[in-house]
Amino acid sequence: MPQGNDLYWNRMVPELTVSDFNASLTFYVDVLGFHIMIRRGAPDFAYLSLGEAQLMLEAAHDTGWRTGELEHPYGRGVNFQIEVEDVMPLVARLAQHGIALYRPLTDNHYATGSDSACQREFLVQDPDGYLLRFSQYIG
Repeated sequence: MPQGNDLYWNRMVPELTVSDFNASLTFYVDVLGFHIMIRRGAPDFAYLSLGEAQLMLEAAHDTGWRTGELEHPYGRGVNFQIEVEDVMPLVARLAQHGIALYRPLTDNHYATGSDSACQREFLVQDPDGYLLRFSQYIG
């Protein structure tokens, strides 16, 4: 990842269509601690980052990327794993804002060939119901 003022763009970045742009931006920035890399309007759009994770938010509009009618919760059938150094500050921030976890904090072990890896993780839904799985690699 480039250092300093160089902007780094991940090769795959999800763009989430949101029903209430301001509510979503507040959730991602003020609650979860994402940083705004780019912000523009008409339609409202933001490119966000948290550590090395990146995602985009765009207000729902008639000429957007929709392939069908959007119904809450959005993003059915997908969860976005976001790896962070430490999940505990996020758990605390969510609790501070009164936001319930979709799945509680757990240490999960996943097979990786002949070994296994442990991730401390929890799931939370954003204002539109997108499922976010924050994980911390334990070993």
